[in-house]
Amino acid sequence: MTPILELRNVRKAYGSFVAVDNVSMAVPAGSIFGLLGPNGAGKTSSIRMIMNITAPDSGEVTVFGHPRTSEDLRRIGYLPEERGLYRKMTVMDQLVFLGEIRGLRGPKLVADIQQWLERVDLAKWAKSKIEELSKGMQQKVQLIGTVLHQPDLLILDEPFSGLDPLNQELFRDLLLGYRSQGKSVVLSTHGMELAERMCDHICLISHGRAVLDGELKAIKRQVGGNNYRLVADGDLERLKTLPEVEQATVQDGVVKLMLRPEAQVGEALRRMVEFLNVHELRSEEPELEQIFLKAVRDSA
Repeated sequence: MTPILELRNVRKAYGSFVAVDNVSMAVPAGSIFGLLGPNGAGKTSSIRMIMNITAPDSGEVTVFGHPRTSEDLRRIGYLPEERGLYRKMTVMDQLVFLGEIRGLRGPKLVADIQQWLERVDLAKWAKSKIEELSKGMQQKVQLIGTVLHQPDLLILDEPFSGLDPLNQELFRDLLLGYRSQGKSVVLSTHGMELAERMCDHICLISHGRAVLDGELKAIKRQVGGNNYRLVADGDLERLKTLPEVEQATVQDGVVKLMLRPEAQVGEALRRMVEFLNVHELRSEEPELEQIFLKAVRDSA
């Protein structure tokens, strides 16, 4: 199936600083795609090239199966990291304005806005000015403005930043519902827990380069053979000094271990029992955060 969005060897430099270094990625239709990486990795620069805000120095961006055109941008909903609302406008006036920019008009636009406001628990704030809303409420307004024209592709740059857990769940449910309609979402974030719960595919960018790309389940299977759950008593922090151990995350007496690729679990266990009383050691699927940390370290 043709990807709904594809970057092919895209590069962008600002003077001597290379923000995006020959990045390639393909977003399948009907998926939530995680564009992941630490702050400053090149995620926002990549999104700006997708949206034609800046032009790549080399490489190609295709959407909906062909080189991007201005008409294609009408089928995309874009939520930038820098929020752009008019603080003196009311919520309703702001959303009517954003809808009209997309060619929406009349009573149906107002009815759609009212329906969205009720869905995100903002209906009673419809006549309030944007400046009277909390940051999380403003983000809800901006998200509504992004999806009002029912785009086929959503591109969201750090949409969960500053949201409390309740509103994070609301955004998550909205995006999962969007995917269930057969539409696609590109989600740029450095929040690994939410990305793991939502994303079908990921591309991890570090220092402007794509260091991990593919279906999340397949990536977990690929690296899962070196991940273990350890329950033991003793000096658990000492595990981090063992030559076989890549990562050791200790929480409430349970350790999530990632061994080095060349490590033998039997030899690691032999070393552990010298200073630990081991109750359990079993293989388990790695968390996305573990994969993320290892990929970033390896790319440094």
